[in-house]
Amino acid sequence: MVFHTVPLVIQRLFPQRIWSKNSEGNQVFLTFDDGPVPGVTDFVLQELSKRAMKATFFMVGDNVRKHSSLAKEVLSQGHQLANHTFHHLNGWKTKREKYVQDFLACNQIIEDQLGVQTKLFRPPYGLMTSAEAKEISKTHSIVMWNMLSGDYDLRLDAKVVLRKSIENTGPGSIVLFHDQQKTNSVLPKILPTYLDKLLDKGWTTATL
Repeated sequence: MVFHTVPLVIQRLFPQRIWSKNSEGNQVFLTFDDGPVPGVTDFVLQELSKRAMKATFFMVGDNVRKHSSLAKEVLSQGHQLANHTFHHLNGWKTKREKYVQDFLACNQIIEDQLGVQTKLFRPPYGLMTSAEAKEISKTHSIVMWNMLSGDYDLRLDAKVVLRKSIENTGPGSIVLFHDQQKTNSVLPKILPTYLDKLLDKGWTTATL
């Protein structure tokens, strides 16, 4: 089941994680997970560029390795990069040592290929154990979200995803979309209109 907004009871279970941010001037914090992926990430970049919007991209290390030029393009356009593990691991199904090692490998490829150090991390699927979180939070802020678009769920009608995403976005929202192969066909039906609606409301976007 897709929660377009994360229930407060869940957010309160993990108060150390970042679910939303204080908004200055009606800011919305756009985030994209799982890239960089050719044909998808570049589409996202085009749409953001058209509207002079900025976003944070939580990148999978192996995708950075395979598509480093696209990752560099994200960076060159003034967007923020962050860690999403090297192999998109499910923390609940991975031993702590392996998970942390994979997290560190993502850090390393981003630094090696792009020359930047990130201090933000988002667990794939939003799942990680308390032991994993304790280790990673020594160096990185763990960023979650409070508006999940549902763009990855191909069972959902794009019109419903768009409507729910607009309804559940507000100032300070951390909004989650995905620039991955699975969303290649649905993002063009959602993202341009969603971004236009933000502009219509007079809202701005910012990196984390």
